[in-house]
Amino acid sequence: MKKIISLILLVSFLLPILGGCWNQKELTDLAFVMAIGIDKGENKKFDVSFQIVNPGNVSSGQNGGGQGLPIAVYKSSGDTLTEAARKATKKISRRLYYAHTNLIAVSEEVARNGLLDIMDALDRDPEFRTTTELVIMRDTSAELLVSALANLDKMPVNKITKEIKATEAMFGENMSINIDDFLNGLISKGKEPIVNGFKITGSKETVGKAKELETTKALFVLAADGLAVFNKGKLIGWIDHEKARGVIWILDRVKSTSVNVDWNGKKNAITMALLRTKTKVSVKIRNEKPVIQIAIEDEGWISEANTDVDLTNPTEIEKIDKLVEKEIKQQIEATVKKAQKMKSDIFGFGESVHRKNPKLWNKLKANWGDHFADLEVNVKVDSYIRREGIRTKPFWSDFNK
Repeated sequence: MKKIISLILLVSFLLPILGGCWNQKELTDLAFVMAIGIDKGENKKFDVSFQIVNPGNVSSGQNGGGQGLPIAVYKSSGDTLTEAARKATKKISRRLYYAHTNLIAVSEEVARNGLLDIMDALDRDPEFRTTTELVIMRDTSAELLVSALANLDKMPVNKITKEIKATEAMFGENMSINIDDFLNGLISKGKEPIVNGFKITGSKETVGKAKELETTKALFVLAADGLAVFNKGKLIGWIDHEKARGVIWILDRVKSTSVNVDWNGKKNAITMALLRTKTKVSVKIRNEKPVIQIAIEDEGWISEANTDVDLTNPTEIEKIDKLVEKEIKQQIEATVKKAQKMKSDIFGFGESVHRKNPKLWNKLKANWGDHFADLEVNVKVDSYIRREGIRTKPFWSDFNK
């Protein structure tokens, strides 16, 4: 009897270990999908492009990897993403594996028709990470993006994700936006989603060809370009340049950027590079109507002074501070007006109203787009120059002697 009990206990301990390999996958049977491009199909609803890594050509062993291209791109069509993915197996000898997918690119045409029919597949698959970056292609197909090669990065998809992080850290006109971010904006009653835009300029016919890697000067340029604005899951317009930075500023996602101001009649004579910035959005209720207050505080240093200015003079520094405050305020106000014209609350003002006064929000939420368009928004900016670089007196001052 003791032997039987011991045997049962032994089997009980071994079962979890033995069951650990029930879903094992051999690496040689998997095709690692690094990026997916979604375009409007001709015979089917979607044309889907899969960027698949060629492991032998990106390995970092002693021989430096293979001599071929690091990726292969396969295209398939379907009325759903699932159908397109399963059809792709007719062309690929391995099972598509999405655990390492870092980028989803969607064409502008698909985005204008709406992303509702593709988001569920991306969110539901347990193999797929919802932290995957999402971008919208402007004036070109998503297939071109996933086919593009890169000189500085072995994996082309890394160029895109690093580019977004770099511009978020240094320029402030884009920020990292993943599938989770989009879904949160999609289901929110007081905020609409935004997505980074990308554009290809130059020789598009060379995209995906080996000669891309054989020249020191890029034959085409693939760069972040503006923010796509959505309403009810459909792309309704774009916000570009300073206004795009204004969006990031209001969302309190600017890490660093620069602001130019005029001085002594010269345009863009002085540049202030921001070291840190903080945005606070609050709501006041006036006559049963919400009023939005945007307060921005920033600190920076003088990175350029292309004119005669005495940076040791506190009065001059104060004047520059006021000019920077005025410039930032104008950019923020122009950004708000642009979004109000599109009736898309990409800033989450509605969420702030909901937190401030839930009863008032219940009255406004059904037609929040119209209320947002007429919303009073006040902007206050406090800017401070903390240092002037290693030169306090520009060489320009010597020209007047």
